Amino acid sequence: MDTKNVIAAISLSAAVIILYSLFFAPPPITKENLAEKNKTEQNSDAPSLDQKENVTEITREEALNQNKRIQFENQNIVGSISLQGAAIDDLTFKEYNIALESNEKVKLLSPRNTKDGYLIESGFITTDKNIDIPNSNSVWSVSGNNKLTNQSPVKLSWTNDQGITFEKEITLDDKFLFTIKQKVINSTSKEYDFYSYGQIIRKQIPDISNFYILHEGLLATLDDELIEEDYDDIQEEKFSRTSQKGWLGISDKFWITSLIPPKGKEFKTTFDYKDKFRANFVGTEPLELKENSSIEDEMQIIVAAKRVDVIDGYAESLKIDKFDLAIDWGFLYFITKPLFYGIDYFFKLLGNYGLAIIAITICIRLAFFPLANFSFRSMAKMKALQPEMARLKDLHKEDKMKLQQEMMALYKKEKVNPMSGCLPILVQIPVFFALYKVLFVTIEMRQMPFFGWIQDLSERDPTSLFNLFGLLPYDVPSFLMIGAWPIAMGVSMFIQQKLNPAPTDPMQAKIFMFFPLLLTVILAPFPAGLVIYWTVNNILTMAQQVFIMKRTTIKTTT
Repeated sequence: MDTKNVIAAISLSAAVIILYSLFFAPPPITKENLAEKNKTEQNSDAPSLDQKENVTEITREEALNQNKRIQFENQNIVGSISLQGAAIDDLTFKEYNIALESNEKVKLLSPRNTKDGYLIESGFITTDKNIDIPNSNSVWSVSGNNKLTNQSPVKLSWTNDQGITFEKEITLDDKFLFTIKQKVINSTSKEYDFYSYGQIIRKQIPDISNFYILHEGLLATLDDELIEEDYDDIQEEKFSRTSQKGWLGISDKFWITSLIPPKGKEFKTTFDYKDKFRANFVGTEPLELKENSSIEDEMQIIVAAKRVDVIDGYAESLKIDKFDLAIDWGFLYFITKPLFYGIDYFFKLLGNYGLAIIAITICIRLAFFPLANFSFRSMAKMKALQPEMARLKDLHKEDKMKLQQEMMALYKKEKVNPMSGCLPILVQIPVFFALYKVLFVTIEMRQMPFFGWIQDLSERDPTSLFNLFGLLPYDVPSFLMIGAWPIAMGVSMFIQQKLNPAPTDPMQAKIFMFFPLLLTVILAPFPAGLVIYWTVNNILTMAQQVFIMKRTTIKTTT
């Protein structure tokens, strides 16, 4: 890799990002489009969900023992549903630990009266204030099974004093899907209008990565449009939109809590904040409950670890519009997702994600082989022209214009393009970003080991040069955590730089000499899997470069 070309490629990448923000990024909120958004919200006939709550904060254990519950469990999750409010407010992932060195499992949902309250509610609401409807304090009854599994559903019911009964039948599949069939039975001679709703409540902002390449917060796809709202955005401005299809939820780096409204019916989605974050939908078309009759509706709830096979599987089987975007593949989606599938294929073949990354690196080098050959031949010719270029520089050092003319004439005569070395780098920059995205956002890479000291390919190399890679008994500050793999990457980059034509400017040559050291420090905090990719890529590039340069030298001498 030509270091000058790396700098040029990085500059070009920055330019692409700037151009994207100028011409393709969503328009900023103005008074005009804000007024239009508010107009859409006001025109909706859907009633708003009441937000008034008074809760006293207690511990999670106290909250779970405070009222009666229905337990649920399958192969992937375990938890409970509170009979007070019929809320899904206790869920633990059975296969995921909170940290590599811990056996404690990830607990995602918690009751509303805990510090980390995070729960899901569903039901019916009405604009008629004379009708009692179940709320967060209503205690539901259980009929039949008292434990929810993927083999046995549960039925809940609640009846008001006016002769109206609300029922829920909840089923659970073998992964992360809850299906709720809701029903209202009218035993009176009156008629009512009801609207179905689903709601996710989160009391506070979780620990988030707060990194620009990953969205964590409120998320939806509505009528084919991806909506991403950060927590601080919703604290400042409410979001509301009416749509015909889609889904909504709250997304963490590795976890998703989502609602899929009833199919084929218009609904209004709202993201707001007032002491707590809420993501909810309310049907805009009233369900007419006639005398001595019933109405029913169905919705899905997915509270999942964002495994690609799981998310894509639900998107396909439930026909959920763009549900695969629950995983933040980014604007390089067309590269990132196929790259993940390639790595996952080699993982299933080799049994190790580190080896899979090396295998995909080899495939990428093979794909770029013709392009790299062209580039390295040009670089080999450039290196052979170094003495002549130095002579021209000495000869015309007082006349820059003449020097440029002579240089261009030399390039034309020898059929050399000095910019050809940039092309392979420019092509690989998107692949590098895409691989970084894969390592950063996919749960499949989380806590996956390589060999030796690398126990998590999605985290940085845990060793450091400054305690001799653990031989000295003390911890080093995070900014001095420059591990063995980043150093190997820097050394390979330095050796590779020596194979390239040296800059004719001495000052420029000194600057480029320190460039591998600079990149070593910059990339040390990056995921170990990415550093392994870069190192192996450097080694393969050097092997290819040496081979081509030797062939070019042999042809030149003969």
